[in-house]
Parts: sequence; structure tokens; C-alpha cells
Amino acid sequence: MYSEPEPNTAARMRKMLTAAAMTLEVQPSNTREVWGWRGRTLSRSVATATGGRGWLRLVSAPADKAAGKLWDGPIEAERAMPLAVPRPRLHQQHAWTEDGHGYLAELYEEVTAVVVSGDDPVLRTEPALNEAWWTDLVTALDGIQQVSTSRVAVRQEYLDRAMPQFLGAPVRTMVPVWTTAHGDLHWTNLTGPTLTILDWEGWGIAPAGYDAALLHSYSLLVPATANEIRERLGHILDTPEGRFAELAVITELLQTTTRGDNLDLEGPLRKRLAELLPQP
Repeated sequence: MYSEPEPNTAARMRKMLTAAAMTLEVQPSNTREVWGWRGRTLSRSVATATGGRGWLRLVSAPADKAAGKLWDGPIEAERAMPLAVPRPRLHQQHAWTEDGHGYLAELYEEVTAVVVSGDDPVLRTEPALNEAWWTDLVTALDGIQQVSTSRVAVRQEYLDRAMPQFLGAPVRTMVPVWTTAHGDLHWTNLTGPTLTILDWEGWGIAPAGYDAALLHSYSLLVPATANEIRERLGHILDTPEGRFAELAVITELLQTTTRGDNLDLEGPLRKRLAELLPQP
């Protein structure tokens, strides 16, 4: 969840969301807009023609890039993910091209639970999550990794290039085990007190333990929750594969700090990195 983009992008996306709502026969409500990164997505709660509630999400990309993994992720997740993985069910899609942009409108069931950390993927206060929530998370992660897919969430070529650069030390970059991952498991993609996993654009194969490692890294500012994750997901993280996944995630997040993002995570990430890497 991000701030409103520059005015021209915001006006274009609002116009196209209105058009999508008319095509799918839904009526946007007066609730707040939810923007994606740089206005790439815009979402609103809607009323359906049958009197129910839904969630309308509009994705935009340049027309020549309106395809591929990010474009197809939600519909492929709808087809592939088991029921044990709680997610919003996708009801309808509508795609079109206009004025040099491709658009994809997706109508989901509305999720009434709220995201755990509001607009920030980085956890900053300890969440009130009960035993059932943690049990459901463990079950969901197990269900995700059992799915067979040719989709790719993390590329070996990226790790070969980026791990030595951002970890600051020679490291083994070959992924020991690949499994299917959500690929963006942070606190604005998880709801509570009932667990729902949101945003299925980027799912695919990744280093085993990637989702657990990503959630742990995004929790480092709240040590109690980071420790809870290590306890609940220790069977994933406290393995050679899990430690490799942590190094891969730390690589990605340290790279984001060079672009001015996640700056307050840099210190905790480097501290965790020192714990993972052998000392000279």
C-alpha cells in the first residue's frame, strides 16, 4: 500500500477504475482508495449487482509489458493454490488496452479482516495474533510449497550477481533447494485476526524457506515478533536451506536501501547478516 501517485497517473487510474466497474457491473463504495507502487494498481471496495460486497483491483502497465508473471499471477493462484491457503477468491477478470496502457480489472470477494501493519510492510509494533493465526500460517506455507509451478519468483541469475555485491563477502550463491513461495510475504499482505494472504502477483519458485525468511526480516524492528517467527517457523528457518533463504532475502532488502527504501531495517539486517555468515 502506497501513497497516491502523481496527478496524471492518479486521474488516469481513477478513470479506468470507473470504466472497469461499469463493465463488471459493480459500484465503488465511498471507502478509501488503496494505491500500489507508483500508481501501478488502484483498488476499492465495491457493491455487486446482487447486493453483495466485493473488492475491485485495477492493474496498469505499458501496453507492451501488459503480460507475463505479474499479470497472470492472481488467476494462476486461483487455479493452483489449495483451499488450505487462505486468500481472496477471484470472481471475474476483464483486460483491455487504451492510450498505450494495458489494464487488468480483477473482482475479488471482499476480505473483512484488516491487514496486520496498515500501510507499512515493515512491522513496527507487536501484533495481537492468536494461536489459530499462527497455526493457519504454518499450514498455509506448507500448502504453498507443495504446489508445482513453472513460475519463478526469485532468479538464480539475480542471486549470483547480487549476493556477493550486497552481502559484502564471498558466499555460496547456488540455491540448495527450490520450492514454491508466495514471494511477497510481509505484514501488509497478511490480515488478522483471521489469516488471509493477499497479493498473488509474484508467486513462484524461490529458495526453500523464502517466505518465512522474508516475514522474519520484515519483523526485525519488533524483536518479540521476530523471535516468535523463529520459534513457530524454526523447522523452516533453522536449516541450511532456511539460512540460505535468509541470506537471499537480506540481499534483496539491502538492495532496496540503496534506493532509499527500508532504511531503518538496514542496521538490523546487517546485524542478522553477521550472525549468519561465518566470522573470519
